[in-house]
Amino acid sequence: MSKTRVVVVQTDRTHPKYRKTYKVQKKYYIHDESDASHVGDTVRFREATPLSRLKRRNLVEIVTKAQVI
Repeated sequence: MSKTRVVVVQTDRTHPKYRKTYKVQKKYYIHDESDASHVGDTVRFREATPLSRLKRRNLVEIVTKAQVI
């Protein structure tokens, strides 16, 4: 999985009865052809034809780079 990245998309949802907000996380496996993204980057991806059992999306662009400490 050298050109695969795991992207976590976190959204806030509200419980219908109790009105409490909670966080829901969804993992997406994306294909990064150029190996340009790293841990902590904010990326944009799109759906594509299936590349493997899990990968169904391609990396479009890196929105912001992670700060290296």
